[in-house]
Amino acid sequence: MTIKAAVFASGAGSNFEAIMEANDLKCKISLLVCDKPGALVIDKAARYGIPTLVFNPKEYGSKSEYEEMIHRHLQHYGISWIFLAGYMRLIGDTLLNEYESKILNIHPSLLPFFPGKDAIGQAYDAGARETGVSIHYVDAGMDTGPVIAQESVMIEENDTKEKLKERIQKVEHQLYPTVINQVLSNKVR
Repeated sequence: MTIKAAVFASGAGSNFEAIMEANDLKCKISLLVCDKPGALVIDKAARYGIPTLVFNPKEYGSKSEYEEMIHRHLQHYGISWIFLAGYMRLIGDTLLNEYESKILNIHPSLLPFFPGKDAIGQAYDAGARETGVSIHYVDAGMDTGPVIAQESVMIEENDTKEKLKERIQKVEHQLYPTVINQVLSNKVR
């Protein structure tokens, strides 16, 4: 039986694209969920022929209201795993309860350092010598779930935020599909 997964994204979709381009992915990406109408990732999903659910959270009375709507779509597509790839919202109880230990996130820092938005900028501005990429299970907190894998990226003296971001994304695009496959193959707990 094929494992069906959804990718949640809010922006350009470089990690979505890396997942779609991965060789031997152990699941079928069956849905893109995007909370930003007009985000570049929507066009990328169309190029891959992936159905999309695009919504504006401000049109709903509460997080649970739009998450219930998302859940109905996830059920319709038979989704059993969720991969967050630049989705800039905390996941609420509605989805956490339905997909317990079945939601992964990728974050551009060595958690627990620099959680939340603009982690690359946070590390750069703090003068850190090292940052990196973390992949973790999602819980109710902001980037607080159990870490599955991390890879470090040194911050070089001549780095700009943009150069650092490019190097981090290169690591992300390799690491995320690899870890997804390890998790789906029960090689990680």
